[in-house]
Amino acid sequence: MEKIERKRLAYTHQGRTIYEWEQSLEDVTVFITPPPGVTAKMLDCKIEARRLTLGLKGNPPFIDELFEETVNSSDSCWFFENGELTIQLTKGSKGKTWPAVFQGHTKVDPFTMSECNKSLMLERFQAENPGFDFSGASFNGQVPDPKTFMGGVGYK
Repeated sequence: MEKIERKRLAYTHQGRTIYEWEQSLEDVTVFITPPPGVTAKMLDCKIEARRLTLGLKGNPPFIDELFEETVNSSDSCWFFENGELTIQLTKGSKGKTWPAVFQGHTKVDPFTMSECNKSLMLERFQAENPGFDFSGASFNGQVPDPKTFMGGVGYK
């Protein structure tokens, strides 16, 4: 059974990629490539229900932003591997499609939002029907909201 494909989206500022991100039914994952020489022990990362604060210890934060939606901070985490910082955020509302990671950051365009909805709906179908393979499935017409379609989706 193949995995439903997710696509990393980039947030850029003044022509520079600040972070990339992707989402699933339950998570939003943020990927940041810090400058060379930065190690995990140098980072100060705080994940709260509405805010992410990230920077080097003893310095002002590089990111101090409110999330677009709430997260379950006790189930969220971060790790540093192969020169990339990965921040795994557990959505406060399972199945909700996020248009951006942070408030005030560029939201994804309508086409990309529709593609995200398709991916989340296929992931939902896969989770609700484990014996079936939806990796090659497609939608005709408008994609329903993965959060509310047919009575909604909830945490188990």
